[in-house]
Amino acid sequence: MGGRENSLSDSEGRSLTPDLEDEGIQSMSPTYGGVSPTYGNADGQHHAHFSDLAPVISSRSRKSLHSHRSRAQSHKSSQAPHSPWSNLSPKEKFKAAVRKVMAMRRGTMLLGALGGMRTIGAEPGIDPSRPESDITYGHIHQECNIEIVDYSAVRQTSKKLTNEDFVDLMDNEIHWKAQSWVKVRWIRIGGLSWDVIKALASRYKLHPLALEDVFHGHSRNRSKADYYSNHLFIRVLCHELLKDEDTTVLPHIPRSVSPEPLEEGEDDDDDSVEKAPRTPRSRRSTHRRRPVLPLSASNMPRLGGSRAAPNPAFANLVRKEGQVKAAERNRKAADAFLDTLKEGERVHVKVTPLFMFLFRNGTVISINHSPDLDFSAPIVARLQTRDTVLRKSVDPSLLIHALLDIAVDKALQVIDEYHVKISKFERRILMRPNMKTVRALHILDGDLILHKRTLDPIKTMIFGLRRYDLDRVAALVDMSDPANKDVKIVGYMSHKAKIYLADVYDHMDYILTSLDMFSGIAENLVDYTFNIASYEMNEVMRRLTLATIIFLPLSILTGYFGMNFDYMWSVKQRSDVLFWQIALPCMAVVIPLFLWNDIVRGFRYMKKRMAGRKIKDD
Repeated sequence: MGGRENSLSDSEGRSLTPDLEDEGIQSMSPTYGGVSPTYGNADGQHHAHFSDLAPVISSRSRKSLHSHRSRAQSHKSSQAPHSPWSNLSPKEKFKAAVRKVMAMRRGTMLLGALGGMRTIGAEPGIDPSRPESDITYGHIHQECNIEIVDYSAVRQTSKKLTNEDFVDLMDNEIHWKAQSWVKVRWIRIGGLSWDVIKALASRYKLHPLALEDVFHGHSRNRSKADYYSNHLFIRVLCHELLKDEDTTVLPHIPRSVSPEPLEEGEDDDDDSVEKAPRTPRSRRSTHRRRPVLPLSASNMPRLGGSRAAPNPAFANLVRKEGQVKAAERNRKAADAFLDTLKEGERVHVKVTPLFMFLFRNGTVISINHSPDLDFSAPIVARLQTRDTVLRKSVDPSLLIHALLDIAVDKALQVIDEYHVKISKFERRILMRPNMKTVRALHILDGDLILHKRTLDPIKTMIFGLRRYDLDRVAALVDMSDPANKDVKIVGYMSHKAKIYLADVYDHMDYILTSLDMFSGIAENLVDYTFNIASYEMNEVMRRLTLATIIFLPLSILTGYFGMNFDYMWSVKQRSDVLFWQIALPCMAVVIPLFLWNDIVRGFRYMKKRMAGRKIKDD
């Protein structure tokens, strides 16, 4: 047990990762794949419980799955027990260690698959002190850009840290505190990594519900402000205008495990799976803990075969993880296909959540999912100048205002771009309507509705910070407790910050009214296009009707007089005078009768034109 401190084990003491000495290692192969051995008892008989967990071998990849040799061969070749590890070169040992770490990481992710999903009735929030949180979120790792900015009215310092340096700083009981001259400390974190967030939450006592919003925050969640006894938590959706070549909507958390390389011709069907032959084990190997988790997906046992699953909980875990991943892949494929259909003259907007924590001691924490810290770079530049409001006031709530102001200013850039687009489409429609422009207007209208849904809560949140800050802080105090009877209620937002938030509120009101206006213009342009098409169709039908009215009497008369009658005067005299004597009176009666409304409209139009010229001459 002394050499397996870093291995994972289940409740029965079985190893979640294979032991290196239990691996069937080929001496000629630079790497090897682990095989879950079949255990035997002292009598050489196999345990029935472990026999069902024998590995299955399918078409193997060059890099991840390799052939295994039987234990019987090594047992026959040497009577004295020795480890195959000693036969490996240093390079092979390094690769073997890497594969064991990958297996342990893969097992941890598999166990945390169900915990990472939002199950009904689960414990709300994320408590970093619980071991389940490490299993569920421990695989989330990313090299973050971390910067700590300390400032006062006369001095400002900043330092950048890596993940390891930041964790060490938070764990240090002395150095994590700010110096005495520091009035405001701003911790900027770009990226999402469990080790960083765990150290930060443990040190600053972040609320579990706020941590849950940080890790489970979707790009379309509502902006909000939550009041807790220890801090104020704000989540705001930042809308940033992208270039046409950059169509990223939301950066995803980096993957912590590389995928398994697949060899050409590999088939994932269960029909190609065959069981590895069972080989007798030495007495020494029977005392080792058996690996529960396979090294790769191709080593998984059958889950739907005729034989009952040996470990129902594990089988259900694997099955449910596969279903979740399949549903996620299908959803992403559908979204990608929809984005492809919408390609064209769109306004590309990146929507990312920004998380902020405001503490009573003057500490402000901002967290971005993206490692890029350019979003808040203008504030850092302002802090380097002494005569700015942030430096002179040393008010942490004004720093929150500055972050909200940047988010709103970037949203204003998005609105300006939509204004340019809608004006261009309006010119096209007024000059010559076509279905291509109508399609672009339909897509633009849908984007406007979506942005209104994500931007409208920001206005509500800012209004709540200005109007209900003190009331919400008072609601956190238990006034039934006699000890809190004389407690002075102080809000998180200062009076000066509320004054500046009024300007941000006005900008948000302009943004939302502009969205409503653009959406209305887009709908009107679409309706105008179809009305124009309907009007043109009516005009065509009107012309056809007019031609029919004019020529129908003539056609009847022509048909009558075209007949070869001997007794008709016009036929004998070879003259068409009689035809016109009948046709002209008929046309004189029919044409005014059917065109009377048009004649009246024409008369009124000429009357108005004459009245207008008379007024102009006077």
